[in-house]
Amino acid sequence: MDLGVFIPIANNGWLISKTSPQYNTSFALNRDVTLLAEKYGFEFALSMVKLRGFGGQSEFWDHCLESFTLMAAIAAVTQRIKLYASTAVLTLPPAIVARMASTIDSVAPGRFGINIVSGWAEAEYAQMGLWPGNEHYERRYQYSTEYVTVMRELWDKGTSDFKGDYFQMTDCKLSPRPSVTPTIVSAGQSDVGMKFAAELADFSFCLGEGVNTPTKCAGTINRLLSAVAKTGRKVGAYALFMVIADETDEAAQAKWESYKAGKDLDALSWLGDQAAADDRASAGGTAQSISNPVSAVNFNMGTLVGSYASVARMMDELDTLDGLAGVMLTFDDFIAGMENFGTRIQPLMASRKHVTAIP
Repeated sequence: MDLGVFIPIANNGWLISKTSPQYNTSFALNRDVTLLAEKYGFEFALSMVKLRGFGGQSEFWDHCLESFTLMAAIAAVTQRIKLYASTAVLTLPPAIVARMASTIDSVAPGRFGINIVSGWAEAEYAQMGLWPGNEHYERRYQYSTEYVTVMRELWDKGTSDFKGDYFQMTDCKLSPRPSVTPTIVSAGQSDVGMKFAAELADFSFCLGEGVNTPTKCAGTINRLLSAVAKTGRKVGAYALFMVIADETDEAAQAKWESYKAGKDLDALSWLGDQAAADDRASAGGTAQSISNPVSAVNFNMGTLVGSYASVARMMDELDTLDGLAGVMLTFDDFIAGMENFGTRIQPLMASRKHVTAIP
């Protein structure tokens, strides 16, 4: 089971709360988190793309770095770990992203991949005059399909004459090409999103579900596997979970209750408004899933709350899921969280006994 970290490219990580750890983002923070992940044998680190925050008293995600620039800098100071940057497909042409990926590959040969973000929050793009209209909700995966096709042609052949509905290439060139074709990941939770992953991605993220119910995401993984079975390709499922750990179950639970009690209602309201803009979205789609008011304070991602031993046990439960290729983790406090995971949790995991920290 691969382990990855969803690095805190925006302020305050993944808790929309006024009582969770409050911190700004920086290259230094993300560098240090990624170096800890590499030290403790994690297989990958991923940075999201976010172009507008949620506001509120916590100024949630109002302060965010740019994904490719950040990962290029991190590539230069790491040795082994796989790095993923995210592209919002409405903002950068695929031929430019293909060249950016080739450039980062020259810094970290064979260690770079791209997360495809089709775009669901209108305000992120409308502020720059890039929102094509609400028809994008229905066509975004067609758009993303052409986008990835152009990139792959350039990486594989160094040239593209692709002609589609959204992109038209005319003897488009790319050189140097990457040493290894960059890995493509996506995170669509809807049926059409999973179909896109099954046809074009190498890995797809599946949201974990519930608190201390690690295997509850089996249904989502099975939906991905069903889509993949129709394509005959190999696509790995990566589950997304938050870890809130402490010395005892009670201490960890107290943290979680405090974070929920301090939820930033104004920021959550903004999230809900953006998610509701697509009135044809399926209940299982990404926007609807993360904004569900049941527990939107942590984007409704699966959450493991407990002692170091309890979290280790739940991580081992995840390893029993058929089709699960890995888990990407977030933490309430990233530096302390990574240190505690590496020194207090991972050594207790039967599924990670073979992993040793870099001295």
